[in-house]
Amino acid sequence: MNHTIAVVDDDAGIREDLVALLDGSPGCRCVGACASGEQALIDIPFWRPTVVLMDINMARMSGIECVARLKARMPDLLVLMLTVYEDGDSIFRALKAGANGYLVKRLASNKLLEAIEEVTAGGAPMSCHIARKVVQFFHQAGPSPEVSENLSPRELEILDLLVAGCFFKEIADQLGISGETVRTHVNHVYRKLHVRSRTEAVVKYLRKGA
Repeated sequence: MNHTIAVVDDDAGIREDLVALLDGSPGCRCVGACASGEQALIDIPFWRPTVVLMDINMARMSGIECVARLKARMPDLLVLMLTVYEDGDSIFRALKAGANGYLVKRLASNKLLEAIEEVTAGGAPMSCHIARKVVQFFHQAGPSPEVSENLSPRELEILDLLVAGCFFKEIADQLGISGETVRTHVNHVYRKLHVRSRTEAVVKYLRKGA
């Protein structure tokens, strides 16, 4: 399956590297690259990509504001944040704005293609330490008893690995099952928890009374 992808980053070198990576990868096609959030609001509704790779720290309009405005117009648009920022405030503001995943730039080249596959399959890829920050944010509340009651032991095991920030392939390798089996279990988890993404599942898992 071909994924159409747009890039939004005000660093010309990073834009060029991302476009080259995407166009050189089977199953991916970069439909365009924007140097600002303002330009993205014009071009992306016209290009209608499946996934947008969005920088946070841009002049004038931030990537977080751009995501919020794009998602208001295109609710089904999938957005992966690529950023040097690892602070909790940036993470949660991006997720609240509608971001579907959050990768740190220095790790992105190794994980990016896998993250694109995961986000288009309904997941919410995050760098492992980003996922840990999400976990830490909600950890004081403790796990929701509702989740434990609704999920099977295997589904809970997979959810634990999702919470830890593992990608589908990493979960499959750890549990000795196929990627397709992992995807099926994850879909069951999302359905049982009435959520649509990893982020929502993590929140529901860790927040009492969710």
